[in-house]
Amino acid sequence: MASVEKLPMLAEGYEKLTAELKALREERPLIVDAIEEARAHGDLSENAEYHAAKERQGQVEASIGDLEDKISRAQIIDPTTLSGDRIVFGATVTLLDDDDKPVRYQIVGQAEADAKRGRISYNSPLGRALIGRRVEDEIEVTVPSGDRFYVVEKIEFI
Repeated sequence: MASVEKLPMLAEGYEKLTAELKALREERPLIVDAIEEARAHGDLSENAEYHAAKERQGQVEASIGDLEDKISRAQIIDPTTLSGDRIVFGATVTLLDDDDKPVRYQIVGQAEADAKRGRISYNSPLGRALIGRRVEDEIEVTVPSGDRFYVVEKIEFI
């Protein structure tokens, strides 16, 4: 039997997934009502409302299944309980780019990644390049916009 791969995430990401799951579960009866109402209109072969409701039902059920899987495999990590001199999941890292301009990222799970807020997935090209590195390590990473070079300036667990 294959082992189930855990999904590391912060508590915030876990809460986001459970809230999304709850919302989808609450939408289920509304979709069933829409299907019933559309059925009442008669011929289903040319009933756009019916087909749209059935399609939405399929999307919701698929999303619920995906979210339930992610939640069941969630491994919640609290960065404040971590320490060390290497970059790991949950660490907040300050890097110096080519122009010695500091950039700061927190290594998070895919569900909570948001580059605009300084949160990158551990699976992203930069996230993979950072894991296991130490202060003063030089990093070269290929991203969609080209090759980028960084030096690790600081590692925090906040």
